[in-house]
Amino acid sequence: MTYDESRTPPKIVVGEIVQFAYDTFCSNKVRFALTALGMVIGTASLILVVTIGLTGKTYILNQIQAIGANLIYAEYESGPQRIGSGPLDPLTIDDMKAVQQQVSGITAATPVVNLNDRISVGQGRERDILVLGVNPQYRDIRNLVVEAGRFFDEQDQQARNKVTIVEKQLAERLYGSPDQAIGHTIKLTGLSFTVVGVFREKVETFGQSEVTHDTILIPYTVSRYFTDGPAVKQIYFTVADTADVPRVTAQAKKVIQARHRPESVYGVNNLTQLLDLAGKTANALTLVLLLVAMVVLLVSGIGIMNIMLATVGARIREIGIRKAVGATNREIGLQFLSEAVLISLIGGVIGIAIGLALPFSVRFFTSFRIPISGLSAVIAIAVSSLVGVLFGTVPAARAAQLDPVESLRHE
Repeated sequence: MTYDESRTPPKIVVGEIVQFAYDTFCSNKVRFALTALGMVIGTASLILVVTIGLTGKTYILNQIQAIGANLIYAEYESGPQRIGSGPLDPLTIDDMKAVQQQVSGITAATPVVNLNDRISVGQGRERDILVLGVNPQYRDIRNLVVEAGRFFDEQDQQARNKVTIVEKQLAERLYGSPDQAIGHTIKLTGLSFTVVGVFREKVETFGQSEVTHDTILIPYTVSRYFTDGPAVKQIYFTVADTADVPRVTAQAKKVIQARHRPESVYGVNNLTQLLDLAGKTANALTLVLLLVAMVVLLVSGIGIMNIMLATVGARIREIGIRKAVGATNREIGLQFLSEAVLISLIGGVIGIAIGLALPFSVRFFTSFRIPISGLSAVIAIAVSSLVGVLFGTVPAARAAQLDPVESLRHE
């Protein structure tokens, strides 16, 4: 009498099936290990790709935030397009004061006056430099680092003291080191300025800010000696709360525009859009790298399917014997499916361990902390299981459909 599977399916003992799959894996270690190698590479790549993406995103955002996440800057962009329609209508120090009075939330502000000069560097040589007239708040607004000496203060500003702060690389070229620059005198348009400090930008802006490697800073009140009027190149503002940046930006632009001719154009911007763009760019790059890692996992899955199909062909007689002693098609299918999943999971776990070990090793041997995503490990193990199921289904179905009589005849 034959057993009818469609009527009362037998109870499937999952533990026995998994144990049988493990025994099969142990008896063919080299073949299955080589098959799992592709999954190791794929899952390790997935972890590392996410880590690289997070590291790049964190680095870029930290660089931008170090410039000033709460920073708002205003500048004159253009005036009337008609020839002879009137003089330029630049920003002035009064614009800065008006914004501070009419817009709430602003914690600090500074004008920026651009001046150009040439200084003597010895032996009859001269060097072009950029002179910026700013308020003492400029240091905090732009997150500048004082390498030596001090930054000029409100007392210097009010007393119109002729003091200057020199950019670090310029100080090294002129005097050998930041410390040796302190106390030296620089002549600007006949006036002698004493170097009281050496500064640098907190992060490298690659020439995309108003500060260059040939920049010196002087008090704004002193810079007025070299200008014909109250015009300023830029105005910087900072706010206490990053959430207020969009509101203050819009209100500051409205105040400035109302104080000038309608045809004059002023740009009032912040770094919020740049932060968003940087975040989106980093996410897009991470997505592209993830797709590459998924291709590696796909190739690994195809390798698992190929080896399992070969395994089915090599074990036809074994399948026939198992069916002859009562194994059902479902049990045979689950056996081969569990073998595929086991290979995939073993490769996935090893790959995850390697992918997490590399960032941790960097943390251990250096002071640089690489962000690690625990979610990427969870996703990697889930993907490994899914690959094992998807690419193990075809071999499992083929094994389950084998005819037991023909299988027993197979040599």
